[in-house]
Amino acid sequence: MSGLDSGFAAHIATGNTTLCRCWAVVRRDGWTMGFADHDLDLSFEDIAFRADTGLSAAALQQTTGLSVDNTEALGALNATAIREDDIEAGRYDGAEVRAWIVNWADVERRMLMFRGHIGEVRRREGAFEAELRGLTDILNQPTGRVYQKNGNAVLDPDEPAFAVEVPIAEVEDRRVFRFAGLTSYADQWFQFGTLTLLDGKAQDLSGAIKRDYYENGLRVIELWRPIRQPIEPGDRVRLLAGCDNTVEDHTEKFGSLLDFRGFPDIPGDDWSFTDPSRAGDVDGGSRR
Repeated sequence: MSGLDSGFAAHIATGNTTLCRCWAVVRRDGWTMGFADHDLDLSFEDIAFRADTGLSAAALQQTTGLSVDNTEALGALNATAIREDDIEAGRYDGAEVRAWIVNWADVERRMLMFRGHIGEVRRREGAFEAELRGLTDILNQPTGRVYQKNGNAVLDPDEPAFAVEVPIAEVEDRRVFRFAGLTSYADQWFQFGTLTLLDGKAQDLSGAIKRDYYENGLRVIELWRPIRQPIEPGDRVRLLAGCDNTVEDHTEKFGSLLDFRGFPDIPGDDWSFTDPSRAGDVDGGSRR
């Protein structure tokens, strides 16, 4: 329910209201949590809104047109709601947020006041501050295709031909992983790919692969950045093949030039600035 219905408007008009605010947070991994600034738990839209989280919000800055609606949520870190290690791991980055004004005596009387996502999250002294950005924030992001030699295709992580699930044999600094076996994959097969944790404390977290090589009989995968949660030997990961986005890699490694989504024959700067009177043949010709 997003509009101001007549029953809700009539309740507000009495001046003797029973109103509170509720928030629903949906992380990118699908985990949903509800928070309320009432002294009792509430429930609607199949979400339980807990009253013991200590969450509150600043005033909502709403504007007309395409300006971004912004506000902030403040709350205490605790083990049953928003935990510090989950924030550190980035589990709340980009999470969807909805906020309502609710008649706690009749939760069917409510109005959606805000919908957006979490931006910057700051932590200090056992509490957190989360910036909430409205839906129009997405319109500030550049979109469209770039005409360039390299491709921009993205591999399907569920494609079995390009991914493998395997337990970790050794881990160093949460960034360097060693695996037994994997001898059927060519050298550097996973370089520029993705490593995703499937279980353990770092479940669902992932990192971009920097290097892939063999060392002392083990397959070594190095990430660009450490995973921000504890990882133990035996935890399972999914390794997704990497691509350097060149036409040669798409053709030889994946056998799919049609999925390249790049422009390998686009002229370079030298060709573009050549004086036609000195260039000789300038009809473009064929490069394949």
